[in-house]
Formats: sequence, structure tokens, C-alpha cells
Amino acid sequence: MESLKYQFNWSLIGDINLGRPNLGNSTSVEMYRLMQFTFREVVEKKYGKEKADEIFYESGYISGKAFFDQYITRTDDMNHFLRQLQEALKILRVGILRIEELNLDKGTVLMTVSEDLDCSGLPEAEYEVCKYDEGFIAALFEKQTGNCFEVKEIDCWTTGDRTCRFRAQKR
Repeated sequence: MESLKYQFNWSLIGDINLGRPNLGNSTSVEMYRLMQFTFREVVEKKYGKEKADEIFYESGYISGKAFFDQYITRTDDMNHFLRQLQEALKILRVGILRIEELNLDKGTVLMTVSEDLDCSGLPEAEYEVCKYDEGFIAALFEKQTGNCFEVKEIDCWTTGDRTCRFRAQKR
């Protein structure tokens, strides 16, 4: 297999302090969403909606694994893991994570992400938009527990809710 030109590693982030001495490590949500939704449009036009969903989920999954390795310290205490995750997402301004239900015996988690970077404030639609987030969350729980998780967004800002709600289920 040919090597990837842009296989993710943290060096691709670069030295932000060197490269952006005046603008620093922040940008607007508008610019993030401009990139996200124009990329989504191209992928959907070329490959269809289902394939676009798969690509965004897989991208989120890769990102979630990298995020875990960079920002989370592996622990046997699920509550400690969740506190680390909540803090990192808040500091990085991704969203505000709340755990509504956690059942370790059944391997289920119900959580919300308020002020979600991907969709909070978008106009209502008849579909959820947080496929990337589903993959991101699945990878985080897999890295923490060693088990595969299936994650599905069940409420979204775009479907009339004012928070994104996700159900994670151990496979």
C-alpha cells in the first residue's frame, strides 16, 4: 500500500506560536464551519450522502484516538476519565460535555454536548449533522475501555434540540 501523504500525526499541527505570532491559537467558529461544510459538500457530491457520513465518522474516529493520546491520561477510573474529557473539551472550546447516564455493567453511556462546535446555532433541518462527533466519541471510549463502541447521535441542534445527545453502546 502506498504511504499516505497526510496521515495524521501531531507534527501536522505545526508550531503555532512560531507560525502565528500575532493571531495565535484561535480562529472563529465561522471559519471552522466554512471548512467543515464545504469539505462535506465536496465529499457528498463525489460519493453520496452515506459515504460522506462514513468518511466523517471515520475522520472523527481517527481524531478521537489522537485526541485521547494527546489530552487524556489513561485511568482505570471511568469518572476520572470523564472529568478529564469534560475539562479538555471545555478548555479547547469544543463543547460542554455532560453525562446523563453511565451504566458500566451494560456498557452504555448517554451524554450531551452543549455549545457543540459542529452545529450549535445552525438552522433547523430534518437530520443530525454530528457524524464526526459520533466517530470521535466512539474512539475515546474505545481507547479508555479497550472495547469497541457504537455511537449514535439521537438529538441535535439541527433537529430542534438545543443540545446534542449521544448514546454510546459497547459492541
